[in-house]
Amino acid sequence: MPATIESIEAILVDVPTIRPHQLSMTTMGVQSMVIVRMKDSDGLEGLGEATTIGGLAYGPESPEGVKLTIDTYLKPQLIGQPAENINTLKVMVDRSTRGNNLARSAIETALLDLQGKRLNRPVSDLLGGAVHTHLPVLWTLASGDTDRDIAEALDLVETRRHNAFKLKIGARPLRDDVRHVAAIKAALGEQVSVRVDVNQAWDESTAARGMAELQAAGIDLVEQPTPMKDHAALVRLSRKFHLPILADEAVADAKDLYHLAAAGFAGAVAMKIAKAGGPARALEQATVARAAGIGLYGGTLLEGTIGTAAALHAWATLDTLHWGTEMFGPRLMKDDIVANPLTFRDNGVDLPRGPGLGVVIDEDKLAEYRRRT
Repeated sequence: MPATIESIEAILVDVPTIRPHQLSMTTMGVQSMVIVRMKDSDGLEGLGEATTIGGLAYGPESPEGVKLTIDTYLKPQLIGQPAENINTLKVMVDRSTRGNNLARSAIETALLDLQGKRLNRPVSDLLGGAVHTHLPVLWTLASGDTDRDIAEALDLVETRRHNAFKLKIGARPLRDDVRHVAAIKAALGEQVSVRVDVNQAWDESTAARGMAELQAAGIDLVEQPTPMKDHAALVRLSRKFHLPILADEAVADAKDLYHLAAAGFAGAVAMKIAKAGGPARALEQATVARAAGIGLYGGTLLEGTIGTAAALHAWATLDTLHWGTEMFGPRLMKDDIVANPLTFRDNGVDLPRGPGLGVVIDEDKLAEYRRRT
């Protein structure tokens, strides 16, 4: 008799960050995660995670809202259902739920982890099989202080932790941002890749001025310079500059990417399992991107180890990640809630081994950081 889903628990967890993480819309000092624990009638447990950046400052789903969605709407549908037919369960959830991709991603991840443990296979096998066991990872410099960012980057390069960096800009005047970025690029040199993330902070005319100066400074990539819904601006800017644009908030799923590519966008796309609604749906974007000649980048919403592991299992199935990944979320946090943290080395991270996601909850740490309501 097939195992059925017996329980689903959505837990709010708050872990402090190692330093204030400055974005164009907010500054983070704590990362809040929703950890999903799904157990079946055979006693196996699948783990999932839903995480966003800065609560509602970044997008329409908050950690508190994700927990409410899972507890009130998704959990009642899934309890008692056979656990092994993931596609059937996804269709069931899709028919009853609009949006809420973070919540759906956490559920899909837990189902995949549960299935992997049942079959004694890694999640990457369930997604087609890993092509890579070690993936490149950049680091975000987001203190806002030029000298501090340079010192941090030089230390990370010297210790072979990272050799590519992203700078969060857009909160300050354009001139100040460009001066900050250009100084860091000049200090790090040609052998280190420097990109910027504007997080939608510029209008098109500001973006045109900014990209011209960033291109001259030797910056490699500009992430989401204009508002997410202004696809036409992204297309025009991508045609005007040879400095590539990384579409992030503008692309949630494969359909968004198809429309952007059909409009003439040439650049790259930041795939994120959370905004796509799960690892499998994120990989659908890769199929569209390859057909359209758009570069691939493994993006993050600064997930902890569980969400990061899920994304790594997806990205590992892709033969080419033109711009690498930014799966550094666990390293931004002061502590971890898993017993076996990811292995970061040689400017990247190893794909976790073992069945399912390959990670195990540390019960004491989970209890320590679990939110008390």
